[in-house]
Formats: sequence, C-alpha cells, structure tokens
Amino acid sequence: MEININCDLGEKSKFHSIENDPELLNIVNSANIACGYHAGDDETMNMVIKISKANGVSIGAHPSFKDPENFGRKRINLSSSEVTKLIIDQYEILQKIALKNNEDVTHIKPHGALNNMACEDLDLANTIAKAISSIDKNIIFLAPTGSKMEIAAKKLNMKIACEIFADRNYEDNGNLVSRSKEHALITDPEIAKKHVLSMVKNQALNCFSGKQIPCEIDSVCIHGDNLSSLATAKSIKENLLSNGLILKPLNKMKKFN
Repeated sequence: MEININCDLGEKSKFHSIENDPELLNIVNSANIACGYHAGDDETMNMVIKISKANGVSIGAHPSFKDPENFGRKRINLSSSEVTKLIIDQYEILQKIALKNNEDVTHIKPHGALNNMACEDLDLANTIAKAISSIDKNIIFLAPTGSKMEIAAKKLNMKIACEIFADRNYEDNGNLVSRSKEHALITDPEIAKKHVLSMVKNQALNCFSGKQIPCEIDSVCIHGDNLSSLATAKSIKENLLSNGLILKPLNKMKKFN
C-alpha cells in the first residue's frame, strides 16, 4: 500500500523558524511551500525547492490569505474572484521559482484559515477547486479527508489526495480538535506513530473519544512548527516503513499516474 508524508515548509516569519526544514526534507515525500502571503519569501522558496529536488521530494504551493500579521490564521471573507486570484497568484509565484530550478509545482494545499473555511464551506471549496483545475488538470489537490474540498474536487473529477494530520486529535464529527483545547495537539512521537499507522491501515479517522470514521487516506501531514516535529516525523516514517507501507511523493503515487 502506498502512502505519502507531507509537511508545510518555508514558513519563515516572526511566528516560525525554518531551522528544521532541511532535516524535515530528508524525511518527508512532499513539501507544501509558503508562497510569501502568510510567510516565506523568494529566498526561502528557492531554498526549499533546491533541497526538495536533491531529495526527490515533490513540490506543492501552500496558498493563504494575504495576512502575514496573523500567519494566515485569521478568517477573511473574500469574493470568489478574489479567492481565485489568491490561489493562481501564489501558484505562479512558486512555479516561476520552481522553473528556474527545472522543477514543477505538482500539488496545491490551502493554508490556515483559508483551509479551515473551505473544509466547512462548499461554495468556497468549489471556488478553490475550480481555480486549481483552471491552472492545470494534472495538479493534485491536497485536502483534509472528509472535507468539503474533497467533495468539490471529486465533483470536478480532479486528482485529489486526502490527508490526515499526524499531530492533531479529531472530534467525533471528523473536525480537528480546536487549538484552544489542551488535547488538540499530539506531541509524543510514540503516540503519534501509533495514531497514524492505525488510521492509514484502517482507512479511518481515530477520534479522541475512541470513535472511528471511515475515510480515504493518501497522505499524512506533519506540521513543521511543533517542538517535536522532527522526532515525530522520524518515528512515523520508520513505523510506516517497518509495517510494509510504501512511501512516495504525491506525483509518483500510482493513484495519480
């Protein structure tokens, strides 16, 4: 069985250091790269692309609201045309730098509040899906499993990769536990690796209550901004490999070829 590990990278800002990015790129299969709207700049994009290329890591755009002051985590209501422009502009910023390195952006994953809102709002999810589809039919849409974005992408017959979060707990409705709650994050690598293996093998979300929700899982997201990110990433990768899973970049998975 094939599975992918992805990570949000290049998020240099007053909120987040990128010191772990080079080491994380030795572990993950796909990089979601900040395009300068919530974090990062041309220098960080170029750095992540160069290291990704050397490590065989596939490159993805991580578009956000243009809100660096809040790291893209503040909800902003925009028109569909404004959201479309947001997605396309950030893809083009990253693709321009990728082409200079003889690489291509092969997936797109929304960031922060934009991602959270599109998980719940089908109209917004449809707008994002149509924007991505208009860029290139072969671009993979990376989105949380069970979200409105998954529904929107399937309606357009897009390449959709459904992800779970390695370091987050889930509510009984399939949503992530709010970061305002003390049990939102999973910081123990041992717990995280068991949590992920169970979900991947069962193709089901593990809710904090013990409930399981059947779903599709193609990719596991590891956040790069937690203190235990490196240890968690290493632990999850080793555990998946030792249990017979085949790890691949998104654009190399059989599902998308």
